[in-house]
Amino acid sequence: MFQTKLVDTDLIAWTIEQRRHFHMHPELSGQEYETAAYVKEKLAEFGIPVDQKYSAPNVIANFKGTEGNKTIALRADMDALPLHEEGDKPYLSTVPGVMHGCGHDGHTATLLAVAKWMSMHPQAVKNNIVFIFQSSEEASPSGAKQLVKEGILDGVDAIYGIHYMSDVPLGKIGFATGYAMASSDDFDITIEGKGGHAGYPHDSVDPIYIATHLIQAFQSIVSRNLNPLHAGVISFGGMQAGNSYNVIPHSVTMQGTIRALTFEGAELMNEKTAQLTESICASFGAKGHYHFIEGTPPLYNHPEACEFAKGIIQQTFGEDVFMPLNPVMGAEDYAYYLKEKTGAFINVGMQSEISAYPHHHPKFDLDEKAIPAGIELMIQLALNA
Repeated sequence: MFQTKLVDTDLIAWTIEQRRHFHMHPELSGQEYETAAYVKEKLAEFGIPVDQKYSAPNVIANFKGTEGNKTIALRADMDALPLHEEGDKPYLSTVPGVMHGCGHDGHTATLLAVAKWMSMHPQAVKNNIVFIFQSSEEASPSGAKQLVKEGILDGVDAIYGIHYMSDVPLGKIGFATGYAMASSDDFDITIEGKGGHAGYPHDSVDPIYIATHLIQAFQSIVSRNLNPLHAGVISFGGMQAGNSYNVIPHSVTMQGTIRALTFEGAELMNEKTAQLTESICASFGAKGHYHFIEGTPPLYNHPEACEFAKGIIQQTFGEDVFMPLNPVMGAEDYAYYLKEKTGAFINVGMQSEISAYPHHHPKFDLDEKAIPAGIELMIQLALNA
């Protein structure tokens, strides 16, 4: 499917073997200690030292280039999802209720393959390389945010990461330039009213009625406060109230998510949801308690890094392999790296019968025919950046 220049069949077969190992032994966010131990074992075999100053179970390794004028970071995420895998493939998860349902097993195996290749061809690597095997992409607190806080990007000139994508055709590689993925923040709301008899609503402060106003008002933030050119979404995912036909409950709790495709939009929506909660509830004689849960910022693919990556893709795989993509309202904690440093997040297509199910589905699988392109692309980015 993909013609590679540097990656041979032996390395491809080895990588697929590693990917299947990770797939059979998944670990949830923040619990990837066995995965980390396995990664460290392989890096030791390659003679690549692990930097011990970063928090576990993250694994950070450094490769010294022949010139060392530039330092390029490459990232893979290691965590799995709380899903029970379905299907009959020979490498099914051996951990009940946990599976690699997003391709992180492939990302980890791919970055290990890049490290293995560099250990075998050290004279070809001029740049210093930082290998980031990151914990906790799927959960909060974010592993990327923690590593940035610990100084992972100090001295780094650019950072690149890939994601095998089931909605991008196998044989295509692409990304959106600029804002490519949305922020993802959550909120909890408690409306504290005054319970009472449903037949005497005038003696109560009905939190359910107030909740309906709050739901409507939140949508006005997107339609009337947010710049129409900046995409945004506010969705309520849960509401808990009373459980009786004729009792107005004392309180209502609500949960939801905020997605924005710009930094400005995210800040605006976060502020407005808090303000409306307090003011609308107060106008009805209730108390509104708003709890903001920080998630990830918008993912911004830097234009200069995108232009470089596009050139690498076309030179390596052919002009027709590159596929420009539209921004999406999904989120990725890789955004924390790009908030600090120049870089890009690149989607490697794998849409096929094998990967017919979407990410986070119990029958999700990674089409391993995409793996050679992932290895080759990360090597070429690191060598030529």
